[in-house]
Amino acid sequence: MPAKKRTSKRKPKVKFEDSIDIISEEIKKRKGKWTLTSIAWMDFEDISQILKIHIFKKWHLYDQTKPMLPWLNRIISNQLKNLVRNNYTNYCKPCLRCAAAEPDSSCSIYGNQDSRCPLFKRWVQKKKSAYDVKMALPLENHRNEINEGADQPSLTDGIAKLHNKLKQILKPNEWLVYQCFYINNESELDIAKKLNFKTTERNRNPGYKQIKNIQKSIINKAKKILEKDEIDW
Repeated sequence: MPAKKRTSKRKPKVKFEDSIDIISEEIKKRKGKWTLTSIAWMDFEDISQILKIHIFKKWHLYDQTKPMLPWLNRIISNQLKNLVRNNYTNYCKPCLRCAAAEPDSSCSIYGNQDSRCPLFKRWVQKKKSAYDVKMALPLENHRNEINEGADQPSLTDGIAKLHNKLKQILKPNEWLVYQCFYINNESELDIAKKLNFKTTERNRNPGYKQIKNIQKSIINKAKKILEKDEIDW
C-alpha cells in the first residue's frame, strides 16, 4: 500500500478582533510621546481610535509567519508621524523652520514675522486659513469666557453623580465591570480574571458572553437614570 502523505496542519490566522488587547496596549505605550496638544479637537483617545482603524485596514498585510509586535509598532510609528504631518506640520507657518526666526514672533531679517517675507506671505495666502481651522481654540475656552462666574453644573460633576447613582443600583459584579470598563479603562481579559471567568470556546476571551451581558444590563440601567433626568449636566 502506498504510504499516506502527511498533511501539516496550518495554524488558524489570527484575527484583528482577537488581538485588540495587544494592539490597545501597544498604542497605550505611545501616549507619553504624543505631544501635539495644540490641536484642540484631537486628544490621545481620538488618536487611539484612528490608529486602531488604520491597523484594521492594514491587517491583511500582516505576515502571520512573523512576530506581530515589530510589524504593529512600525505601523503605529508611521501613522503617528503621518498624523502630526497632516494635522500640523503641513499647515504651520514657515517661521518654525526658518533660521531667521526669533522669540516673540520676531524675525532677524524683517523685524517681525509678517507678509514682508515672501514665504510668510505665501503661507498666509495658501495655508493660514487651514491652520486657523485646525488650531482653533476648544469650545470650553469660549464657554468659560462668556459664563465666567456663573454657577453652572459641570460635565465632571454630572459624571460623578452618574457613578454614584449606578453604584447604588448595580449588582456587585455589575459595579465591578462598570468600574473596570468605564472608569479604569481595563480590558475584558483583566475583568475576566477578576471575576474568575473561563471559556471553552476557541479564539474567545474568557467570560466573553458573561461580560457582554453584564454590559447590556449596565447600559440599560444607566439609560433609565438619564431618561428620568435625575442628573443635572
